[in-house]
Parts: sequence; C-alpha cells; structure tokens
Amino acid sequence: MKNGNFVISLDFEIYWGVWDVVKLENYSNHLHGVRQVIPGLLNLFSKYNIEATFATVGFLFFENKEQLLQNIPKEKPSYTNKKISPYESHLHLVGNNEADDPVHFAPTLLKLIKEAKQEVGCHTFSHYYCLEDGQTVEEFRQDLQAAKAIAKQLGVELKSFIFPRNQYNETYLATCKQEGIIAYRGNENSWLYEAKNYESETYLRRALRLADAYINLTGHHCHDVKWQNENEPCNIPASRFLRQYKKGSAFLEGLRLQRIKKSMTHAARKGLTYHLWWHPHNFGVNLKENLSFLEEILKHYQLLQSKYNFKSTNMQNLAQASRK
Repeated sequence: MKNGNFVISLDFEIYWGVWDVVKLENYSNHLHGVRQVIPGLLNLFSKYNIEATFATVGFLFFENKEQLLQNIPKEKPSYTNKKISPYESHLHLVGNNEADDPVHFAPTLLKLIKEAKQEVGCHTFSHYYCLEDGQTVEEFRQDLQAAKAIAKQLGVELKSFIFPRNQYNETYLATCKQEGIIAYRGNENSWLYEAKNYESETYLRRALRLADAYINLTGHHCHDVKWQNENEPCNIPASRFLRQYKKGSAFLEGLRLQRIKKSMTHAARKGLTYHLWWHPHNFGVNLKENLSFLEEILKHYQLLQSKYNFKSTNMQNLAQASRK
C-alpha cells in the first residue's frame, strides 16, 4: 500500500479578504497579529519538518503603494457588487509602504517564508472572487498574470493556486494551467462545502460546518490524489479548515482536536492525503493557544510518520508526484 500525505496550505491575505471598513476595524487585532503569527508558524514547521504552501495575494508582494498602482491589470474584475472589489472601494485605504501599513504590504514576511524554503503559492492578485456576478475569464487571466509578474520579482514561480473564499470555478482551471499552475485546492466533497458566491451562502450551511469541526457529520475527507486531466491543474481537495481558538468554546477543544487526529490517522492507515488549511490571521489573536493546538496536530503527524510513513508535502510537490 502506498504512503499517505499530510498537506498544509494557508490563505495568506491579511487585509485583502476583508470586504468593508467596519469588518476591518472589528478584526484589526487579528490582522496586525499576523506579524507574530508567520514567524511562529515557520518555527513550528521547522521543528516538525513540515512542508507547507502559503498561497499569497499578489498585493502583499509590493514594497509601496506607488509600485502597486503601477502594476494593476488593465482589465479589473467587473463585479456587479462593487463593494467586494478592492479597486472600487478599498484602494484609497492603502498606506504608503509596509512600515506605514503592515496589513496591506508584506514583502518582509514573504521573504521569511521563502527563506524557510516553504512554498509561496497564488491566492490571485487582488483576492479575486471567481463566482461573483459580472467578472469574466479574461479579467481572471489578467489578474493571474499580474500575480505571476510581481511574484517573479521576488524570485518566486507560482505553481499552486487557492481560490479566494473557496469560490472554486471549474471553467477557470484551463486558464490556471495555461498560466503555469499545476495544483489547486478543491473543496470538500459535501453539499456543506460546495462552492457558492456571497449571495448564495446560508446561515444553515455555516452552522453545520461549525458543528462538523467538532463531530463527524460529513466524513474524513481524505483523498487519493491523482492528476486526472493534463489540461487542468491537479486537484488536492481540502480535508479540514483549522478554526481559531475561542475562549468561549475552549471546553470543546478536545473534540476539535480529536476530529482532526482521527481523520489524519484514517489517511495515514489508508495511504490517502489529508489536507489541512486556514488563514494566518485566524491565529492573530490568542496566538499562544492557537500555536499550542497546532503543535498537538504536528505531534500526531510525527507519530503517524513513524508508524505509517505518513509524509508531509506541499501542494506543488504532491501534484508533481501524482503524475508518476
């Protein structure tokens, strides 16, 4: 039986996933906390020999606002809902540079990730929403090309892709492949996790996804990853979103941890892939508790590695291996 794989991917966006100023103000501590989160994650990954993929919004690569404005694509996303476009509603909030505005620029953090030999992947240039009304495949292509261009200036070749807000759009996969992407994170195989745009999401699905983090409602979501179509990137589906620690639900942390451990064990025993993901800003508050929880997961990975030869790999490397 073949060995299983442990994949970690992170949606690295800081501010760019926030849609309005009110949310930004309410979530500012999480966003600013990313400056401590990234070094903490890299230290843990180094300690446990973890390969991870940090899929990054292209805006974060820039040194300053002038450079950002000079590299905006000619065709920007023409969303019907203008408030979700950073070009329409948020670009005026951006400061001058990383020192002035640490939630819109992150080249120093990206250099840390690169120096740690972790994969820097693509989360689009502008946190592009691929299922929202109004936008087009050509706008998406130009957004992806802009992300590739600025990443190249840091010496990064983007090979792995994560759809912002998990708005997986199958019709865009051929464009991703044409632009050099070889791997993407698909969604879990359950109606709870089907890709939806903002208007189609429901409170019921959100509530059930929350419950699924503690009790097994939808299965282990472990996968036998194979590259099915050479005209598209390899699908490396998600298994579990790593939710943040909250004091109000701390009494449930044991359940949450066991939910993850049991699925990891299932993957290791069956020779399948377990794909854990989250956003660095999820750890921006209660950093000690969040890193401690993650370390328990990594200790379990180490146990499974010893017992079943469970292997840590990033998205790019797993996609390449799945061709064999």
